[in-house]
Amino acid sequence: MARTKTAFKPSLSDRVFDIANFTFMALVMIVTLYPFLNVLAISLNDSVDTVRGGIYIWPREFTLENYVQIFKYDGLITGAKITILRTLAGTFLGLLSGTMLGYVLSRVDFQGRKFMSTFLALTMYFSGGMIPVFILIRDLNMMNSFLVYIIPGMVSAFNVFVIRSFIDSLPYSLQESAKLDGANDFTIYYKIILPLCKPVLATIALFLAVGQWNSWFDTYLYNGNAPHLTTLQFELMKVLQSTQGQTSGMMSGQNMAEIVKQVSPESIKMAITIVVTVPILLVYPFLQRYFVKGMTLGAVKS
Repeated sequence: MARTKTAFKPSLSDRVFDIANFTFMALVMIVTLYPFLNVLAISLNDSVDTVRGGIYIWPREFTLENYVQIFKYDGLITGAKITILRTLAGTFLGLLSGTMLGYVLSRVDFQGRKFMSTFLALTMYFSGGMIPVFILIRDLNMMNSFLVYIIPGMVSAFNVFVIRSFIDSLPYSLQESAKLDGANDFTIYYKIILPLCKPVLATIALFLAVGQWNSWFDTYLYNGNAPHLTTLQFELMKVLQSTQGQTSGMMSGQNMAEIVKQVSPESIKMAITIVVTVPILLVYPFLQRYFVKGMTLGAVKS
């Protein structure tokens, strides 16, 4: 006589937990999405109508004029080009240097492993401060230079330790077998280590890209007098300050006052905020799959 499968009936405590969990996650989603939706709604609303207030998650009088006006601002286009370039270059070189150093520190036959690890760890807790760093950048002739966006942050101790820990979790027998087949250190790094490190590389790449994209203070310190090296976030900072009346004469390119005549300062701020936020959000879907795929690649098989 065949056994019949009985349907699983969740208990009362399970149903209460599911309802509470769903409610909590819904609240978290609302709290997380509302500020972004509010900024988007204001940026798509008529600037004159925006002054009245009362706009939440849906524009009352839909228009694209706010975006049309801000893209007439020369500094925004220049800043977007430099920001994209520094994000691509900074992310690539940061990954290259981080993975190389992480691979070297993961090698048990590297005699300076302990010293280098201690030296890198100290840089996470102690620094010379802003003024010594500024003097160093000046003496290295990197003022008003694109290199100041790349070289100072090319090596991050935190990223190196994360990559090294991931490589340590990989079976060392893979490297040993490759050596027996005649592979040198660079071949092992390029053809074995890097393909297995896709999850951690995606995570570090996201950290580096977001950091480069959102950075503006280095532009203010080192390239403030070089309009051709301005960045998107620096232009946003200047727009926000100019619309609040806190600065004068900071705007480069087309005078922002001409744009303010067309749209309200609030609309300018919200529209530029969306312009600088959306591109980096588009990166997440392409990297998300690496966060959950292959995370067990480092498990040692017996």
